[in-house]
Amino acid sequence: MPQSQLKATLSATMESFTANPDGAKLVFSAKTKLENGVSCSAKVRNFMPIATDEPPELGGKDSAMNPVELVLCALGTCQEVMYSAYAAVMGIELESVEVDVRGYLDARGLFGMADVFPGYDKIRYETRITSSADPQSIKNLIDAVESHCPVMDTIVRPVAVTGKSFLNGNPVHTTAATGESGNKATAPSTAS
Repeated sequence: MPQSQLKATLSATMESFTANPDGAKLVFSAKTKLENGVSCSAKVRNFMPIATDEPPELGGKDSAMNPVELVLCALGTCQEVMYSAYAAVMGIELESVEVDVRGYLDARGLFGMADVFPGYDKIRYETRITSSADPQSIKNLIDAVESHCPVMDTIVRPVAVTGKSFLNGNPVHTTAATGESGNKATAPSTAS
């Protein structure tokens, strides 16, 4: 979509949210399914399913990215979308935007082998922008993107995550923390 058309589309959307704030409250959803071994599929709207798998050392066949890599993809692509959107609204021409994202985790947490979190300890990214715009305009763009990127916000801010489990259609009550309070769960204790 050309930048002028993107700006018009986003401006119309923002105007509709101003007129009807409840219209801005969106719900996104995905359905996932364990396929075989540790291979899974994820379905969103009417798109073809996305496959996930694990590398051999984690029990997979390395046929697709794994879920923690998918988180990194979500962060990088969300930032790129935000760069395109904000650049259009701010009148900044972009030639290219690429984000290199790396996540660091201690796999012992995954296996309950140590008192460490099973997820990422840190995520680092580098954004490479090519543009003829002046450095201050690009700095303003970066500030806007980094403070409004939904995936970045979801990762860095405590978010309430709740869930229910069912066995053969019947609810299963567990004692595992699901983050309902929005607080960070504590790392699991492991027996020595």
